[in-house]
Amino acid sequence: MTRLQLLRRLVSIQRVLVKYGLDELIGSSHLLRPARLLFRLSPSGWRGTQLDQPRGVRIRLAIEELGPIFVKFGQSLSTRQDLLPPDIGRELTRLQDEVPPFPAEQALAEVERSFGQPASQLFASFEHEPLAAASIAQVHAARLHSGEDVVVKILRPDVHELVRRDLDVMYALARLAEHWWPESRRLRPVDIVAEYEKTILNELDLVREAANAAQLRRNWLGSPLIYVPQVHFEYCRKSVMVMERIHGIPIDDMEALQAAGVNIPRLAANGVEIFFTQVFRDNFFHADMHPGNIFVDATNPEYPRYAAVDFGIVGSLSERDSRYLAGNFMAFFERDYYRVAKLHVDSGWVPAGTRVDELEAAVRTVCEPIFSKPLKDISFGHVLLQLLSIAQRFDMVVQTQLILLQKTLVQVEGLGRVLYPELDIWQTGKPVLKAWMRDQTGPRATLRRLRRDWPDMRHALEKLPQVARKLVDETLEGETGRQINGGDLEIQRATARSHYLLGVGATLLISATLWLGLWTEPRWPGWVAGGAGLLSLWLARPKI
Repeated sequence: MTRLQLLRRLVSIQRVLVKYGLDELIGSSHLLRPARLLFRLSPSGWRGTQLDQPRGVRIRLAIEELGPIFVKFGQSLSTRQDLLPPDIGRELTRLQDEVPPFPAEQALAEVERSFGQPASQLFASFEHEPLAAASIAQVHAARLHSGEDVVVKILRPDVHELVRRDLDVMYALARLAEHWWPESRRLRPVDIVAEYEKTILNELDLVREAANAAQLRRNWLGSPLIYVPQVHFEYCRKSVMVMERIHGIPIDDMEALQAAGVNIPRLAANGVEIFFTQVFRDNFFHADMHPGNIFVDATNPEYPRYAAVDFGIVGSLSERDSRYLAGNFMAFFERDYYRVAKLHVDSGWVPAGTRVDELEAAVRTVCEPIFSKPLKDISFGHVLLQLLSIAQRFDMVVQTQLILLQKTLVQVEGLGRVLYPELDIWQTGKPVLKAWMRDQTGPRATLRRLRRDWPDMRHALEKLPQVARKLVDETLEGETGRQINGGDLEIQRATARSHYLLGVGATLLISATLWLGLWTEPRWPGWVAGGAGLLSLWLARPKI
């Protein structure tokens, strides 16, 4: 995007804000501070604003007009009804699946373009009226020729161009923030936008979403907690995806859930368990858990089951981040503030020179008053806000790889509190975390890792005799043309023997490790590998 195009987009954003009487946001925003004078001088600000509608409606309409990225932001906000004024919260929930749809003719044209044949031939039936419309795509009901009921998800026309345009705007504002707002350097706005860019662009590839759905379905196949619909890959393209149609009660329809006799406390607790299990057991979690994407199967109301849709945004963590994050959660549960501080230093989330005792005292100051309340009254969102003050004091850098997780946890907590205000998110998640940590740190975890790494270890073991022989040969040969005297020869012999003994020791160690790692399988591979290695080393023994 050129500077002129960027300027035009900024002016168009300002025009929408002024149109709906929301221009005060400009005056209070650090990001838009450099453009504030331009916005005030814009002719669009001289006209009267449309204030005849309620504030919440005006905010929703402005977000819809601004485009997909703004709608996604509004959807995230809508999950925290406890933090929003009621009028705004109610309207933002409409962004989850009530965004104005695009015409059915365009949907049909995209199906024909993607498959090379019209929808009337591809499907036994195709409903022109969409089931739901969101910021990125909309969904139509259809039936396959085999008789299965499915939903067809179709990307909005020109959505790639609209997303790319606003990503350029976000990058420009992030760079302005880094220049004009010193505190933003710690918040890494450009890196945050880059992380968001990867997420949103992945969401625009429906084949990728289909793969995400298939992985989640495998992870939860047969589970009594959640159901993931089946994807029909033969009907999937980058802009069209077909999957099994599910039926259920929207998760935020409390009247319908109560009328069906659903066990609400169990439903809320199951949601927390699902989240922690996805993050720590599977390391693959649904990261767009707003109410428009979650339904409830109330066939057995005493043991209700979730049904999830829309898998465009998923998250995962590195093994290192998962371990440190789980450790932080457990330390927080147990009020072990020293360990919280130590983990932050060890993980590199704070500068290396940070004093652990000072960070421990700061964490205790924030967290101890929270624990004076019942756990059910602790809000993760509130804790995050409190911890920001510590982050600022200790120059803690934002961990962009954790942003999706933080967003999802806040969504889960907000959803749980809508369902069941007495929900104890910490107490529900603690058993899952403890089980995961036992599984990760116990002997079985070590053996699993050894079996996982066996091919690489075997390759290294096979190469070890060659490496040892090469070391011996290089030691014996010395530099080209060099005459070896008696004293040098003794040194060469001692060095060769040392290298050889190191090779023998390494072979024995690897063989023992292989034997331990394969104790649940036949033990002979470890012994054979070790024996072969020792034989090769004997043949390669130094001859001096």
